[in-house]
Amino acid sequence: MDTMTVSIAIGLMVSLLFTEAYGLSAGGMIVPGYLALSLHQPLSILVTLLVALATFALVRGLAQVTILYGRRRIVMMILVGFLLATLVRMVPFWTGLTDMPSTTLSTCFAVIGFILPGLIALWIDRQGLLETIAPLVTSSVVVRLVLILVGMEVMV
Repeated sequence: MDTMTVSIAIGLMVSLLFTEAYGLSAGGMIVPGYLALSLHQPLSILVTLLVALATFALVRGLAQVTILYGRRRIVMMILVGFLLATLVRMVPFWTGLTDMPSTTLSTCFAVIGFILPGLIALWIDRQGLLETIAPLVTSSVVVRLVLILVGMEVMV
């Protein structure tokens, strides 16, 4: 099996344990597994969290003028997160920064996944900012440590 598959599986288990033990979700069941693979790129994690916060703020503002609850709110969080992640990835092309080395571009404007910002925003909306970010970071580090212990990852 590849590292991503194992990371997501471990992330599911760790996320379930955190939810059962502390009553707090780590930003969705699959999020810790994906973030664990990107811990060596803190800027990407920061950009992903900023996109999640922007998603939360936009949907919260939209909910003030429309009827958003239940499934509609979930879909809007994921859809807005998807759109913002796509827009952030397009920044180098809009600003003419395509002359920069591709490694610099991929770390400066990288949003981890397309669905992750929406999932994180959804859980920020449900349980609060600190109550989402703290278990998210902690569970991602635990997943990364388990990956290292089972020999599935080369240290970067």
